[in-house]
Amino acid sequence: VFFGFTHCPDICPAELQVMAASLDELGAKADEIVPIFITLDPERDTPDVMGDYVKNFSPRFVGLSGSPEAIAEAAKAYRVAYSKFQEDQSKSDYSIDHSALVYFMGKEGEYLAHFPYGTPATKMTETLRRYL
Repeated sequence: VFFGFTHCPDICPAELQVMAASLDELGAKADEIVPIFITLDPERDTPDVMGDYVKNFSPRFVGLSGSPEAIAEAAKAYRVAYSKFQEDQSKSDYSIDHSALVYFMGKEGEYLAHFPYGTPATKMTETLRRYL
């Protein structure tokens, strides 16, 4: 599970690429994992936008959106910090500052491990293999 947003210029796409590479390294064992990307920007990231976006990384990915309240509740459950950042109030463009951890959850939704931003795909794969 990873939280982010589709307009993210660097951290989110980089982390999703690492997740996809790790799943590729797992081979057939990757079928046991459902990689989930949850938006922190439901204003722009509709379900269709999320679905299209995650397919750029792997057909395995599930992209989730929802109401701002539902997103806030999910982020709180995972202890994800985030806030909207708009440098120039006269423009409609904004960014979302957010924590960047990938959470590895068990089949019953229990926490197993997490990976900080910058964890190499090989290290992620090594940890996933231990649990599979």
